[in-house]
Amino acid sequence: MENILSKTIELDNFDKIKKIIGNPHYETKECMIFNMDCVKALDLLNENKITLFNLVITSPPYNIGKEYEENMPINEYVSWCVKWIQLIYTICDKNASFWLNLGYLNYPEKGKALPISYLLWDKIPFYLIQEIVWNYGAGVACKNYFSPRNEKFLWYVKNEKGYTFNLDDIRDPDVKYPNQKKNGKLRVNPLGKNPSDVWQIPKVTSGRASEERTSHPAQFPIEVIKRIILGSSNENDLILDPFMGSGTTAEVAISTRRKVIGFEINKEYCEIIKNRLESFNKNNISETSIGNFKKKQKK
Repeated sequence: MENILSKTIELDNFDKIKKIIGNPHYETKECMIFNMDCVKALDLLNENKITLFNLVITSPPYNIGKEYEENMPINEYVSWCVKWIQLIYTICDKNASFWLNLGYLNYPEKGKALPISYLLWDKIPFYLIQEIVWNYGAGVACKNYFSPRNEKFLWYVKNEKGYTFNLDDIRDPDVKYPNQKKNGKLRVNPLGKNPSDVWQIPKVTSGRASEERTSHPAQFPIEVIKRIILGSSNENDLILDPFMGSGTTAEVAISTRRKVIGFEINKEYCEIIKNRLESFNKNNISETSIGNFKKKQKK
């Protein structure tokens, strides 16, 4: 008989990570949120040769003086970004994707509204698939130059010949001529069109009545992150957001049956994430219960 005691008990991914970096600020069976500096956490994961993540989505501080960041000289800021991105590269699965959201900054004596992506795009080990332009209506009103109404997403992959892209899961059903045919066949996929590389999705702003609005000053809309997660990952994949912010990545990951880990250095923001996810889980359980009750009534 095989000696059962000689077997190594395999830890699940969450247990592996907790063993390395400690207990999270908030945890469920689908997510873990750590209140810590992501660079410290990523260093520890690298030291232990972790390669678990299938998708990374994040938006680092833009180095423009927001309340949640400390400004650095631009060269230091770029070096800092390169450092944590290189750490992410080594902890990603071989077919992982990395989505990086960046805004603009003022470059002294060079430019007023310089896209940060211009400073970073070729300095990291990932392979760039393309730039996505996120276009929105609300924003700062300017007088001496055009009002900025877009941000960039850089879509990178670890393996240019092997990565996830679930186009059918993110097709846009808003097709102008859905029934147009050529040689008797529909010209447009019945599920809709490719969303293209310009996404017109409203921002979550303080002046906009929205159920998803939190008190975090820089919040992603759910629709943006949902398109990324559905397009670049599969169910049960493990997603990472090293600058978790308001928790949008976590909420969308859970709602689409993925698992997620996030790092957030600000404890107040960790509480925002915790409250948001607890509210989401409570509402989700309620909706599921109502749905099951209605099904029983029909029988």
